[in-house]
Amino acid sequence: MHRVIQLKECDRVWINVNLATFDPAMSHPYGSRHRCALGIHKGKIARIEPMSAVTATRLPYDVTDGHNGWLTPGLIDCHTHLVFGGHRAQEFELRLKGVPYEQIAAQGGGILATARATRVRSKEQLIKSTLPRLKALTAEGVTLVEIKSGYGLNLVDEIKMLEVAKELHNRHTIKIISTLLVASTLPPEFAGRTDEYVDMICQQLIPEVADKKLAEAVDIHCENAAFTMAHRDKIFQSAIDNGLPTKCHTEQFSENGGASLAAHMNALSCDHLQHISEQGIADMAESGSIAVLLPGSYYFMRCQTPPPVELLRHYQVPIALATDTNPGTSPLASIRMMMNMGCIFFQLTPAEALAGVTINAARALGIADHYGSLEEDKAADFCLWDIDHPNELAYQLGHCPLQQRVIDGQIIDTSH
Repeated sequence: MHRVIQLKECDRVWINVNLATFDPAMSHPYGSRHRCALGIHKGKIARIEPMSAVTATRLPYDVTDGHNGWLTPGLIDCHTHLVFGGHRAQEFELRLKGVPYEQIAAQGGGILATARATRVRSKEQLIKSTLPRLKALTAEGVTLVEIKSGYGLNLVDEIKMLEVAKELHNRHTIKIISTLLVASTLPPEFAGRTDEYVDMICQQLIPEVADKKLAEAVDIHCENAAFTMAHRDKIFQSAIDNGLPTKCHTEQFSENGGASLAAHMNALSCDHLQHISEQGIADMAESGSIAVLLPGSYYFMRCQTPPPVELLRHYQVPIALATDTNPGTSPLASIRMMMNMGCIFFQLTPAEALAGVTINAARALGIADHYGSLEEDKAADFCLWDIDHPNELAYQLGHCPLQQRVIDGQIIDTSH
């Protein structure tokens, strides 16, 4: 039988705090609990109770007074491409002058430009270039981030990117989940040999990644015209056969059926979704797949069609938000900017935006049993904010009211 931990037994207690718990059992949009004490024990949330029941004799030695601030779950960025070489600022300038992406790609730009820059860099060089982006996220309260590969486009360099993500996890005070991203484009060395490239992904890359435990999931890019639905189905099946959950990039630029395919494969999430059909949403609802919306790329690419948020609400598909940080379409390492953009561009409520980077982001990564809400027995990953109400986190930018970032019960310097 599970033993109840008392506040006195906790390793540390936060007092005089309000909680945006995002506990699914609570009906309030934020799962709010006012004037509480929260205790941690062995890296987990062990006790939550009202301050009216707390006396000095019931507290341990280590106490933090929150001064009526707010605790939220640690923020989660569930879709990023943080590891890459070089940048694409020159393409940004060309697009502003009206040069279409197809012309830029034909001249050697686009994803292949990033692939070339990533391939020639060592793991240490990639780590060095990634750290500033990672630190920008942690400074805003991110405690867990997903990092995708996808710029290697071959066996050696995809493995290298995933090894970099694992090394960042070991070196930095943040939790990192790694995802193998495949089929974003056809590399030039496989020109005219798409079937062979897909065979390499299915027969070599995915099995080796699974065997070495370098990724927690496989993300199949369902946008590039070089790959057919049969190719994508084969890749999904290879991931499943190798014991890896799936995700997908889909329906960003056109309706292509990728969300329905992913849902039928029980994918954790479908990401972008600006042109998803109602049938695609219905399929996601039936399978339990999470919708990950990416307002950064919507903004940066000057898109005109927002995701169908009302339909997602109607079908009760949980909505997550993420930065999509990448050099080509979302060079934006700010999770709170995504919350603000989600409200402005997609008409999310501030509560939906905050849920999108906490409990629903955890669901999109398949880790909601341990992360994403303030509940007893979950990981003690949370943030203390100097705010009057959690709606402020999606409201203002430039000033960050973060007071503490806590990971596994340990207070982390907000600059790390």
